Amino acid sequence: MQVIRSDVMGFCFGVRRAVEWAQKALSENSQNKVYSLGPLIHNESALRALGQEGLKTVESDDVEAIPSGAVVIIRAHGVPPSLVKKLEEKGCKIVDATCPRVKASQKMVERYSSDDDYVVLAGDRNHGEVIAIAGYAGKNFCQIQNYEEAKYFKIPDVENKHVVLLGQTTYSPVEFEKITNLFKSEFKNLDVMNTICPATNERQNALLELCKKVDGVLVIGGKMSANTKRLYQTASEHCKYAAHIQTAADIPEEFFSLEKVGITAGASTPDEIIDQVEAALLHHK
Repeated sequence: MQVIRSDVMGFCFGVRRAVEWAQKALSENSQNKVYSLGPLIHNESALRALGQEGLKTVESDDVEAIPSGAVVIIRAHGVPPSLVKKLEEKGCKIVDATCPRVKASQKMVERYSSDDDYVVLAGDRNHGEVIAIAGYAGKNFCQIQNYEEAKYFKIPDVENKHVVLLGQTTYSPVEFEKITNLFKSEFKNLDVMNTICPATNERQNALLELCKKVDGVLVIGGKMSANTKRLYQTASEHCKYAAHIQTAADIPEEFFSLEKVGITAGASTPDEIIDQVEAALLHHK
């Protein structure tokens, strides 16, 4: 069997940075628990490893579960400013690992959702990043999930509104382009902010190239990872055999019979898990 890795896969800059900062906080505060508001990254294996080092995860809005003065990691997805204020009032030491790209979107929404502007955010409304960004919005703000919702979207007093469209950093570039084209025909005063992380496009493009070379593709990543789900969708559309797995133990049996297997991984997938999947494929008996 030949195993071919995608040219772009695994930890993105924001996730790697958040994990490294969490590990540094854990090493510097070995006598006390370090807390994360919501899962630091969307990968169960990585979270278990960090938990063994002392990282305690609480619900993303459960500030009361964190003791006063504790060290708190703000994950790459960010959190609403209201939660940051509560942490500050409890005297917590905050390690802000919000991805710089997410931080830029937060500032953009805060700036433009004023009386004369209207901000539309395309993304998964249940995703931590979108919830955090929405927390910075003023009254002129709306969130849409997809092109179907965009078709029925209306803005009050649209003639006098400057409309700003932006997307979740891991949003589908194809879906965002469809929404952009629709909005261009609907709103004469429109600004489109390309806030989708380039790594999202790079992963998708690298996967498309990978699909041309292999018999099947394994997409490695957490079941809650939005970008991993999109990679799996693409793999399913362009390859006869495709599977979304979290660890080497999840590899479907039919993959061991293929001549060429491609592997890619979501932005929250640690390098060691990718290595384990490759080793399992190559050394299967």
